[in-house]
Amino acid sequence: MSRNLQLTLVVIGVAAVVIFTLLVVNRPTPPAESSPPVAGAVPAEVLVHPDSHHLSTSADGKVTLVEFLDFECEACGAAYPALEQLRQDYGGRINYVVRYFPVPSHRNAELAARAAESAAVQGEFEPMYQALFENQRLWGEKQESQEELFLDYARNIGLDMDRFRADLNNPATAERVRKDQLDGLAAGVEGTPTFFLNGEQFTPNSYQELTNAIDAELAE
Repeated sequence: MSRNLQLTLVVIGVAAVVIFTLLVVNRPTPPAESSPPVAGAVPAEVLVHPDSHHLSTSADGKVTLVEFLDFECEACGAAYPALEQLRQDYGGRINYVVRYFPVPSHRNAELAARAAESAAVQGEFEPMYQALFENQRLWGEKQESQEELFLDYARNIGLDMDRFRADLNNPATAERVRKDQLDGLAAGVEGTPTFFLNGEQFTPNSYQELTNAIDAELAE
C-alpha cells in the first residue's frame, strides 16, 4: 500500500465521523416548493441532468457515483482527497457526478457554488472545484463574504473576469444551484456529503468500503 493511499484512508476515516455529525447538525430546512423525498432507489433523472458536472466518465455508464456537496462543508473537504484518489483509481471506468447542495448555515456555501458554476460556463468547472476545496481552510466558516477571494481564484484559472463577475451575480446562476439543491431534497439528502451509487444512497465508512461497493457494481 502506498503512503498516499494510507493517508487517504486515514482522511476518509476521519471524514466519516465528521459526516455523521454534519448530517445531524446541518439539516437544511426544505423550501416550501420542494418535492417529497423519493422512496427507494432514486430515478436517474433526479440524480443526473444533462448539465450536471461529471468529474469522471465511463464509456459504458455501468457505474455512476453522485455526490451532493457543499464547498464549505468540512466533511466534504475531508473527503475530497479520497475522491481525487478515486478518480485516479477508476478513471474511465465510472461516472462521478457532483451536485450542489449548499447548507444555509454556511455563509459562503451558496456563493462558492455560484463561483463553481460561473467557472463552468467558461468550461473550467474542475479547476474552480479544486481551488475551492484545496483552499477551504482559508475561506470556510467566515461570516463575511469571500467573493474577492473567489475572484482571485477565477483570475488564477485564467477566466474572462468580466464574464465571470456577470455570471456570478446572474439570477440564472443562482437558479442553477437551486435546482441541484431541490433535486437533493427530492432524493432525500439531509446533509453533505451524500453519495448515491447507481441510484441508491450510500454512506461509505472507509475508502475500501467505497471501492468494494464500486467493484461489486462493475462486476455485475
